[in-house]
Amino acid sequence: MPTLSPRSQLILLCGLFSTLALAAVAGAQQPSGPLLVLHAARLLQVDTGTLLSPGEVLVEGERIRAVGTSVEHPRGAKIVDLGDTTLLPGLIDAHVHLFLHPGDEDLQTVEESVPWRTVLAEQAAKADLLAGFTAERDMGTEGAGSADTAVRNAIDRGLIPGPRLRISGNAIDILGGHEDANHFNPAQHVLSNADYANNAEQLVEVIRAQHKEGSDFVKIYETGKDSRVGNELRTPYQYTEAQLAAAVEEAHRLGAGVAVHALGEPGTLFAAQAGVASIDHATQLSPETMRLMIEKQIPAVPTFAIFEYFAQHAASPATRTREQALLDYKIGEFKKQMAAGIPFAVGSDVGPFPHGTQARELELMVRYGMKPLAVLQADLLNGAKLLGWAGEIGELKPGYYADIVAVHGNPLEDMSALERVGFVMKNGAVVRQ
Repeated sequence: MPTLSPRSQLILLCGLFSTLALAAVAGAQQPSGPLLVLHAARLLQVDTGTLLSPGEVLVEGERIRAVGTSVEHPRGAKIVDLGDTTLLPGLIDAHVHLFLHPGDEDLQTVEESVPWRTVLAEQAAKADLLAGFTAERDMGTEGAGSADTAVRNAIDRGLIPGPRLRISGNAIDILGGHEDANHFNPAQHVLSNADYANNAEQLVEVIRAQHKEGSDFVKIYETGKDSRVGNELRTPYQYTEAQLAAAVEEAHRLGAGVAVHALGEPGTLFAAQAGVASIDHATQLSPETMRLMIEKQIPAVPTFAIFEYFAQHAASPATRTREQALLDYKIGEFKKQMAAGIPFAVGSDVGPFPHGTQARELELMVRYGMKPLAVLQADLLNGAKLLGWAGEIGELKPGYYADIVAVHGNPLEDMSALERVGFVMKNGAVVRQ
């Protein structure tokens, strides 16, 4: 082979570099997945409340590539015209029970096998997704242990349809606590719907066992049995501040957080002092508890929908009166919480009422005093943060996952529009149209 002159070698190298550069540019311009352009009459930018009209989203693979009143329409992109609808990020429910359905909770967890309850949980996940909820936090399997790990993994692997999930396995409870089998014949040794932990050491042990089985976070019952006597709400606490702090420390070591079921004081105060991730139900919060929640940015998750459902579906007039009185009390306290400026996330406690109907929660938060945009920001911005997906879901922005819904109507004017979901996309894949 003849030896090239220095000049020829230079020309050859320059040509090689040019070829590599062109190949790199060409590779960078290749789409990473199917291209779709979603077009609708409106698009809501949740962080600012800006309503674009019209609105378009360019989706590439599982991510959003561009958002605006008009976006690039690349060659080969599929155009999806959604007509007179509003484009929103996929909704988030921060408090669900996939392993529950309407009916007597204590009996269904005793009479139904875990395999059967897992089949029903798969159907519940599908119903929630088709209703526009593309991300959820499953707050305890109510005695089904780590079966929610299997449901989450099957969704992640594309085997079954469902939302992105953060799961806890069983909730954690004390002996004789909120979810123990307290009303059954003791001789039958009916199992609790939660995992027992009676002190800080046992809390740590249970958290480690649940983490080994695939949990993403920890669910703890902090109050119960809750009741009202006259105008007084009585909520006996289950764990001290020090015990909850031990649980929070262990959860943080594992890269997780602690969510507590806590209706009132002093349990809600102990939870705030311990630095939990969220206080769910949060019917009663003292001024000091609210101060700590603001300082530590701990959201309350009100779960109005379940309180309304229990009041409307009570088994007797006396029960209906009691449940309605508790809801009325909760509404009054909610107004105080809004005035104090605590953060909120949105969770419905769906399960005891039908899956796929939980958009009602956002409507009730508006009915009881929150501005529609504030409710959507609580759901989508605070919800994404609470579930550990901030910067990835909850907004329609370039680089975010393409979790997108289209609803008939404008939720800033009528939150019931969220019950009229006509289009659902998760991870760039259309699951309802």
